[in-house]
Amino acid sequence: MTLHSSERRYTGRVINLDVDTVRFPDGSSGQLEMVRHPGAAAVVPLLDDLHAPDPRVLLLRQFRHAADGVIWEIPAGRKDAGETPLACAHRELEEETGMRAGRMEFLTSFFTTPGFTDERIHLYLASELTAGQHAREGDEFIELVPTPWSAIRRLIAGGEIVDGKTLVALLYVDAFRAIGRGA
Repeated sequence: MTLHSSERRYTGRVINLDVDTVRFPDGSSGQLEMVRHPGAAAVVPLLDDLHAPDPRVLLLRQFRHAADGVIWEIPAGRKDAGETPLACAHRELEEETGMRAGRMEFLTSFFTTPGFTDERIHLYLASELTAGQHAREGDEFIELVPTPWSAIRRLIAGGEIVDGKTLVALLYVDAFRAIGRGA
């Protein structure tokens, strides 16, 4: 696609909304509503060695208005202007959990919903955690829940983890990091 023009229709604290006029691959033109987002980082915080028999992850139970209740999540948040994804991951981990990572390993990046937004989330695996200081925002109501990997698998299989970034991150780690199975 080729962008012909873009008109900002809304500017907000978290997102912006543009109406883009584009040329499609077949040569036709049309308008698309695009939610613009600065991107985010999300972190799988390991409390134990990755290869322990049943390593624990520090999951969040967080109130989300859009979900009309409390859902399971991993720490995550929006990048600040000029902030790298890695710096964002470190900052969000500490702000939401009060923990600092001695090691932060990049996993992957993905677009959340490319049909209408350019939001991209960068996933990390945090280990060697030490106590820091949480600094939650006024709309963050979070319970920290150390969760064994076996319970995470049950929560996923039972449809209890419904947050997309959390599912992608946990399933990525399970598939590619040999959790609890040795390396």
